Amino acid sequence: MKKIYLFLFITFLCTDCSDDFINLEPQSTVIIDNLYTTDNDFNNAVVGVYAVLQTQFTQMYIFGDIRADDAEVHVIKNNNHSESDLFIMNSINGLINSTWQNFYNIIFRANMVLDRIEAADPSVVTNKNRYIAEAKFLRAFAYFNLVRIYGDVPLVTLPISSVEALETPRSGTDAVYQLIISDIASAEPDLPTEYSGSSVGRVTRGAAKSILGKIYLDRHDYVNAESKLQEVTTMGYKLLDNYNDLFNYSLDEHHSEYIFDVEYAAGQNVANSLTNDLLPNSAAFEAFYGIAGIGGETLNPTEALRSLFEENDTRKDVTVATFGGWINGDGEFVAFPPATGRSWTKKYIAPVAVSGQSPCNWKVTRYGDVVLMYAEALNENGKTSEALTWLNMIRTRAGVSTYSDLSQEETREAIYTERRLELSFEGHRWFDLVRYGRAYDTMREKGMAQYMTLFPVPWSQIQVVNDQAIFWQNEGYN
Repeated sequence: MKKIYLFLFITFLCTDCSDDFINLEPQSTVIIDNLYTTDNDFNNAVVGVYAVLQTQFTQMYIFGDIRADDAEVHVIKNNNHSESDLFIMNSINGLINSTWQNFYNIIFRANMVLDRIEAADPSVVTNKNRYIAEAKFLRAFAYFNLVRIYGDVPLVTLPISSVEALETPRSGTDAVYQLIISDIASAEPDLPTEYSGSSVGRVTRGAAKSILGKIYLDRHDYVNAESKLQEVTTMGYKLLDNYNDLFNYSLDEHHSEYIFDVEYAAGQNVANSLTNDLLPNSAAFEAFYGIAGIGGETLNPTEALRSLFEENDTRKDVTVATFGGWINGDGEFVAFPPATGRSWTKKYIAPVAVSGQSPCNWKVTRYGDVVLMYAEALNENGKTSEALTWLNMIRTRAGVSTYSDLSQEETREAIYTERRLELSFEGHRWFDLVRYGRAYDTMREKGMAQYMTLFPVPWSQIQVVNDQAIFWQNEGYN
């Protein structure tokens, strides 16, 4: 999948999504129709849908991690990261606008595939059902992120003109989730359980089940969450023996715990900037780890997170590293320069030959996430002893003591905490706080107001629609 991203024959995307609300009408339907002919044409079109994920997910930690209590920004105070950290992000923020555009670009491309493939001859387009399933999953995944970030959003399931787009109202979250669940449920049976060769990295049946289970948890539908996540546990996934191997980028990232990543690769025009962005700004530090360029100082683990780890927890070092400096090859502590952030994470450290060319995948969901979600669903369904069995799988791998004889409430708190320890800086924490209903109580001292469980919708979209009856700003951001 890393390689096929390089060959994005996406001439069918003749429109530009940057100016209009949702610009979903091709400039030339003759060219478009010519492109949608063979199996390879549709394959390239579907790859084009995946490609937008690469653009967006270099920034998702700003929503999922920096917004929450596991991360903060120590040094730079005038960028998207600090605005998210300090709850001062407004509707004219560039990230707010680009995130909206990126996810609607995914939806646009998926809708184009689904519209054109309907009449395709299965004897010619031999992977027709799979392409439909991939496009539906990716459309649903885009909507899932949109609804978690912005709340009510316009539902668009067909290619439409720019005029029609301007007349499309924001739909309530229930309607959006209905489409999300329907799309993923219908996609699931036609997705392979695994891929080989250059197709590794595309969405699988296990990924669909895992994300659907997460969606049910977000909806507090614990019965369906338990059922769907239980299916994932029977598919052959297993936790890696060594937690740190999850973040050892000299190893294959498609291992027994891998379920769905956004794929990146160094030196192939499909890299990301995560390694540089998240690191402290220290030339000696970068040289020691073989990282070209400088650290961006965009994320610093909080002392609250650091203090949660037991000293023998094997996840501690890779998650929150050494406070105030780093350990060199001789085992000596080297302090950071005075103007550098004090804390850092090793989760995205990899040798980088050219600044901004990191190979690190973004882990959308992995089996450790599924195990904890399944434990949560079991516990909420009154199966606390079973939930502890699954929770203890995570604890055992981390080398810390296991739990026994906990009440349902105690188990709920244990799972809540374990998700922090296991999944920090993988984009989950903010959305967990919102799902648990704890965002405001946890973050109000940082500047959060109660309405800030959602982000503002882009002012540029409000302007272009210019109709408050169908497209309004989220509460508190006017």
